[in-house]
Amino acid sequence: MTLSQELLDILVCPKCKGELLYQQSECRLLCETCQLAYPIRDGIPVLLIDEAEKF
Repeated sequence: MTLSQELLDILVCPKCKGELLYQQSECRLLCETCQLAYPIRDGIPVLLIDEAEKF
């Protein structure tokens, strides 16, 4: 499943408001500044800091 470029263009990290990188193979969004990975479940980004994992 892929996310639309339009959606990716407006999503930001909820912690630092920085850019998120889409890692399609792992179904997650990465914030390199915070070193957090936000999951994508059923095509929906879960942008909750408590749900993010360190990478």
